[in-house]
Amino acid sequence: MKILFSYPLRKHTLLAAVSLAVAATVLFTAILVYAPQTVAPTAATARRLPIYCTDRDDRVVSLTFDAAWGDEDTPLLIDILAQYDVKATFFVVGEWVDRCPASVKALHEAGHEVMNHSDSHPHMPSLSAEEMKAELENCNRKIEAITGVRPVLHRFPYGDYSNEAVAAVEDLGMYAVQWDVDSLDWKDLSADEITKRVISRVQSGSIVLFHNAALHTPEALPAILEQLTAEGYTFCKASDMIYREGYTINHEGRQCKNEPIG
Repeated sequence: MKILFSYPLRKHTLLAAVSLAVAATVLFTAILVYAPQTVAPTAATARRLPIYCTDRDDRVVSLTFDAAWGDEDTPLLIDILAQYDVKATFFVVGEWVDRCPASVKALHEAGHEVMNHSDSHPHMPSLSAEEMKAELENCNRKIEAITGVRPVLHRFPYGDYSNEAVAAVEDLGMYAVQWDVDSLDWKDLSADEITKRVISRVQSGSIVLFHNAALHTPEALPAILEQLTAEGYTFCKASDMIYREGYTINHEGRQCKNEPIG
């Protein structure tokens, strides 16, 4: 009995094995053809980053202030910065310029730079490319009409950006600048908390974020300036901090000067 049935059983098993092999081959081919492909990111799809800080090693720091709503402390900030002979960068919203033209003029005349923070403080990634550029251009025109200087830097409202938003800034020949040290003064931290937070985080090439209408910033600013000066830091405007050409921006948003070739 084993001899009579051995051949048919082997033939059936062989046919089944062949069928399974063919099916597996077809399935594997389908997976290769239709499965999503994982590829290395290209330059077109890579994340575009603004400048958060620089790789400068000469112990220089840039102090920046965002101005979008209040204006009550702007004259006091100008006075404090003047006492320490420090020049800063103020990123202002176009609608704030409309309300506070005298402050824009006073900042410029005191030697501070007035830069672009959009016209109406929107979430830029929610806009079309044309709408983003309109926000930038409208703010630039308002600032230039008062200061005579066209802004070259932009800071994204809410710190919110996308590849398209960075591209819109760069298409207008401007530089997108964020920060690597957030004072969190907008949370109404005490002057002592603001001071400790900033001092503990600053390094050479840092860009520090303050706000012109935060509750305790004027109180904290003198101690910050004195402590950083004692540690050997000097201060410059953001446009003087960054590199204008020959640079890369790493995955942390640090702007790095390209090494010379040869």
